[in-house]
Amino acid sequence: MNRREFVISTLGVAATLAAPVKILGQKKAIEPDLGLLADGKGVNPSNRTITRITDGARKGIRLSEAEGEWPVYFSGVEFANGTIEFDVKGKDVQGASFVGVAFHGVDGKTYDGIYFRPFNFKTDDQARVLRAVQYISHPTHPWQKLRADTPGKYEKPVKPVPDPNGWFHARVVVASPKVSVFVGDATEPCLTVDQLSDRKKGLVGIWVGNTSGADFANFKITAA
Repeated sequence: MNRREFVISTLGVAATLAAPVKILGQKKAIEPDLGLLADGKGVNPSNRTITRITDGARKGIRLSEAEGEWPVYFSGVEFANGTIEFDVKGKDVQGASFVGVAFHGVDGKTYDGIYFRPFNFKTDDQARVLRAVQYISHPTHPWQKLRADTPGKYEKPVKPVPDPNGWFHARVVVASPKVSVFVGDATEPCLTVDQLSDRKKGLVGIWVGNTSGADFANFKITAA
């Protein structure tokens, strides 16, 4: 356990969010323009800077490193059930890379999320390997409570194992209350859980953990 991850930031006040104006309809897919988040057109309750990046064929964004665990939501998008896909790049530095997505969000403090710990992907510490992908439901069920109360249930290893310093593709399938997580071209989920919140829809966006920055690209949301 790394103390950096344990800190849940109380910096700032949770953003007041306007009601979403776009609700994902049946079988509808959208590819949000990540660059709009860099232009300040998302909902960013964090203290992170967001910049546009180009990395090979990928055009995406970079979130700066900072204290606190925060989502950054797409403005005007409400998500219920369906699939959230994205490419993400963290780093192989223990306790300093927590990267993923938030969904069924209400504000900067209330949301469900899935995130990865790239520094646990290929470590020789087998206890850490088992903690590569995590489900959370803030504010009631942060990772430390889940690990203490139900060890091994809401965090699992990932297969196939990505490069911890490179880009990898993730797919989060929400069929409330079931949430399943796939990595790369896997056909079997590396994590499947039942949601701990009773929210059936809400805001959706990217997420980074305490002290973390990350690169994101190729975001796609498909409604069930």
